[in-house]
Amino acid sequence: MPAFKTLDQLDAKNKRIVVRVDLNVPIEKGVVRDATRIERIVPTVKELLDKGAAVILLAHFDRPKGKVVPEMSLQPVAAALEKALGRPVTFVFTDWLDGKAVEAASNAKPGQCLLMENTRYHAGEEKNDTALSKTFASLGDAYVNDAFSAAHRAHASTEGVAHLLPAYAGRAMEAELRALEAALEKPKRPLVAVVGGAKVSTKLELLGNLSGVANVIVIGGGMANTFLAALGHPVGKSLCEHDLAQTAKDILATAKAKSCEILLPVDAVVAKEFKAGAPSRVVDITGVAADEMILDAGPKSISAIKTAFDKAGTLVWNGPLGAFEIEPFDKATNEAARHAAKLTREGRLVSIAGGGDTVAALNQAKAADDFSYISTAGGAFLEWLEGKPLPGVKALRGA
Repeated sequence: MPAFKTLDQLDAKNKRIVVRVDLNVPIEKGVVRDATRIERIVPTVKELLDKGAAVILLAHFDRPKGKVVPEMSLQPVAAALEKALGRPVTFVFTDWLDGKAVEAASNAKPGQCLLMENTRYHAGEEKNDTALSKTFASLGDAYVNDAFSAAHRAHASTEGVAHLLPAYAGRAMEAELRALEAALEKPKRPLVAVVGGAKVSTKLELLGNLSGVANVIVIGGGMANTFLAALGHPVGKSLCEHDLAQTAKDILATAKAKSCEILLPVDAVVAKEFKAGAPSRVVDITGVAADEMILDAGPKSISAIKTAFDKAGTLVWNGPLGAFEIEPFDKATNEAARHAAKLTREGRLVSIAGGGDTVAALNQAKAADDFSYISTAGGAFLEWLEGKPLPGVKALRGA
């Protein structure tokens, strides 16, 4: 893997540093409701400010599709960012055609932090327009990407500008890349991957890549039903992509050929209705009735998953094992997550997880804080696991 430069190699004193961050946070009535992504960028911004740099922040918000949409302004984020940093943040409104960004950046003083308006107000952002990339480059002396979650997009602020200025990884980006390298490129083996979620169709490339990397793949959630049905097991009214039966068989055959064990549920928690408190029962996987649906893995399956974790050196987790949002169908996800957290605390496991539902499930299980690394990146995390090159990362490596 070609190396990438970090803040350790950046002489930031008296320089204007353009920093791409992810501030696409939930806002209600002008107030940030979840500051997780803001908190992730604080170490990079503080370090650069402390080193005497002027920091010029670039970020997108929502999908204004190349137009100025007042409801999609980044201005409300400035106050939350200021609070997280404990320092003033100057918001700069610009439509990226009026020259205000360049003017503000050229007047920025060492130790000052500027937050520029939504980069997607310009149609050239998502088109990776060369002219807009040059505008971004003109704002500073060096470029830092601290937005791994946007690194799978070849946009002007994530990829184009990185070829026009000396480019570095911010601390959050660096941590993400180190964690993923430890997970897939240089893992401590055995490597166990948990792949859950609703549909096989959304995880085909992921399963294809992991079968050549992981020693064991635990398949859970609704997607496990497709594999069970393909093997001839009754799944009743369960969520199931019956048309992908042959695809499921092919995945199993490929994994076997690559000496990758696929761990499927051997028992399940079933119910006739998908709602909180619905009467449920535990059955062997061969005993699902025609009017029942599989909503979680059963105790024997949970035990097998824990055993796989016990033997593992590295765990990569993407997707819940059951309908974790509703009791009692959250048990498999909760128990497996807590067991992985325990092994991580004991220093026996390197655990890395990512994806929206995954993070929510691990937080619900109160296990997230003990994982080695939790990625807040959705699409970028998934594409990395699928083995796809990420434009924003390639640019940092000079590729």
